[in-house]
Amino acid sequence: MFDYLTLKLIWWLLIGVLLIGFAIMDGHDMGVGVLMPFLGKDDTDRRVMINSVAPHWDGNQVWFITAGGAIFAAWPFVYATAFSGMYWALLLVLFALFFRPVGFEYRSKLPNPAWRNAWDWGLFAGSAVPALVFGVAFGNLFQGVPFYLDDTMRSFYTGSFWALLNPFALLCGVVSLSLLTLQGATFIAHRVEGELQQRAIKAARLFALVLMAALAGAGLWVTQIDGYVILSIPDVGGVLNPLMKEVGRQPGAWFHNFITYPILWVVPAIAYLGASSVLVLIGNKRTLLSFIGSSLACLSVILTAGIALFPFVLPSSSMPKSSLTAWDATSSQFTLNVMLWVAVIFVPIVLAYTSWAYRVMAGKVTRGFITANDKALY
Repeated sequence: MFDYLTLKLIWWLLIGVLLIGFAIMDGHDMGVGVLMPFLGKDDTDRRVMINSVAPHWDGNQVWFITAGGAIFAAWPFVYATAFSGMYWALLLVLFALFFRPVGFEYRSKLPNPAWRNAWDWGLFAGSAVPALVFGVAFGNLFQGVPFYLDDTMRSFYTGSFWALLNPFALLCGVVSLSLLTLQGATFIAHRVEGELQQRAIKAARLFALVLMAALAGAGLWVTQIDGYVILSIPDVGGVLNPLMKEVGRQPGAWFHNFITYPILWVVPAIAYLGASSVLVLIGNKRTLLSFIGSSLACLSVILTAGIALFPFVLPSSSMPKSSLTAWDATSSQFTLNVMLWVAVIFVPIVLAYTSWAYRVMAGKVTRGFITANDKALY
């Protein structure tokens, strides 16, 4: 049995791992969906793109579902507050995601060009909207979410859906969208051949540049945002509720962890290293290494945001002391211990199975393969 403080830190890391897994694994098939209407010049090209992710796209969504489940179990305050306060944003994501399974399954059922084109744009919406909204959500975390807790720990959201779509949050949405689209472009470049691969290479270069520019802009903007800092709190290894602390806002507070531990600046640097490696490698058709580079960028961007926010998980702009942190928004010690052993057992199994599946399904998806298996593939 781990002590309570250690478990709180472990679950902060594990939820971060799940979000990184989602960005890398589900991110590349979302990126394929975003690019499909633009890179696929005819129906066969688009079927090549769809079937490059066909064996794995539904399995990859397990990362997203598991991350949501882990937040529900490990951070119930965060789950309840975020999912109720940001209800319309999450409903938008859910409705957009509906297009993905239906689009994959039904797009090629009819040969009608109008039917297939409509589902192509449905897959685009089902991929682009969630990618954008996830970034918008992170952008609002840095500014503070308008909610407060009363004495009975009920949360009250004081904002609106449209207020979430502020300029800084939309810029963070661009970071997220370009990151996942880059992931998709490098994956396509690795799985296909010919002219489609050349178009994917050009897209990867473009979105690598967009990512670096948007990330730099967001970083500079954060310097102008007052961050949150804990002014006083009881023993962080004890049983706490969110109202047992005092929280203030200070200029530059989101850089506190990086200033305290300068080695952490390596983390955001990896995002630029990963994106730059794509620019260098993909032109030489080192596509697997390019995909690894874009995956490193995914890891770095999410980890950079987590480090900047730590220990805050859901800061409150309406009542700063209501802010939810890794210290006071967690489940009981027993719950975290049980969940940890479940994760220790099952996460390696999931990783092993995923690795095996990708190895078995490795290889190029070609136009000839699609034509020869016209009735058996998406």
